Amino acid sequence: MKRALVGIAAAVIFASTVLFASSVVSVSFPGAEVIQAQEDRGSNAKRGNNAFDIALIGDTRYTTEQQAKFPNLLSDINRQRIAFVVHDGDIKGGSNACTDSIYTETRDLFDEFEAPFIYTPGDNEWTDCHRAGGDPIERLAFLREIFYPNGLSLGQDKLRLDRQSKDYPENALWTYGRVTFATLHVVGSNNNLGRAPEADEEYAARNAANLQWIASTFAEARASRSIGVMLIMQANPFDGDPSQRTGFADTLAAVQRETLAFDKPVVLVHGDSHYFRIDKPMLGSASGRRIEKLTRVETFGTDDVHWVRATIDPQEPEVFVFRQEIVDANLVDH
Repeated sequence: MKRALVGIAAAVIFASTVLFASSVVSVSFPGAEVIQAQEDRGSNAKRGNNAFDIALIGDTRYTTEQQAKFPNLLSDINRQRIAFVVHDGDIKGGSNACTDSIYTETRDLFDEFEAPFIYTPGDNEWTDCHRAGGDPIERLAFLREIFYPNGLSLGQDKLRLDRQSKDYPENALWTYGRVTFATLHVVGSNNNLGRAPEADEEYAARNAANLQWIASTFAEARASRSIGVMLIMQANPFDGDPSQRTGFADTLAAVQRETLAFDKPVVLVHGDSHYFRIDKPMLGSASGRRIEKLTRVETFGTDDVHWVRATIDPQEPEVFVFRQEIVDANLVDH
């Protein structure tokens, strides 16, 4: 039997009045629509008033203990009425070897989820591969080949996604219900900036693509009259000394600008620092005051193998309501 701890409500909305013409051309997969198997699940996952639930996970399977507990997490989520699952990165420990089998076995495991499964990379699976003698750029190319071969999600049921481009297929965009969702490839280890010249070159190109993708996401949200936006990435851009997290400055500035213009609830989901929390950490660059429209959700991470339920409810003023889901089988003896 699983117990859900006290729920925490939060919400996010993006509504921008600024017109934007993106230079990013999405890969020509039909986006924001479901294939037949998921159409059945989509109706089953809906609650009253067109509300629906999604599952948020990340930063797990670092150790043998977590690997043994992951099937409990999988089974727990599979028992729920979940529209889709999102994983915000880190599928292994940062110092563990980046072998081919890590990627293929993890992909196969993700495909055991009954609901559509969307995954954005973390730093442990490519930028940090140099710790064990691997080539980060080569590993990133292999990761993209394994996890993003087409315009479909992982999972037993499939969700069609808009991919940003063939160079950045991990950046996905979809609309479900009346909310726009997007993944951003922004990772820990300062977003791969400042370690080596080739890493800085990779960062510059990916950062430019991410900034375009943020703008495209909000443009789509405005065009589709979305009531909220959810962005999912791996890195915690608020953690530590700002002078040591230069790789996130452009992302934070873009998210702030678009959130203020959108003027509806916006949620930024991430992992990275392994501390479950729901708060509002972004301060306006002009006012120095808290930006109420943006809510941060950090998912459970190592050593905790649990998940966060996000309920999207058009009847809720804040649109998004969050509840921590504790898997009883994964509780620790204290």
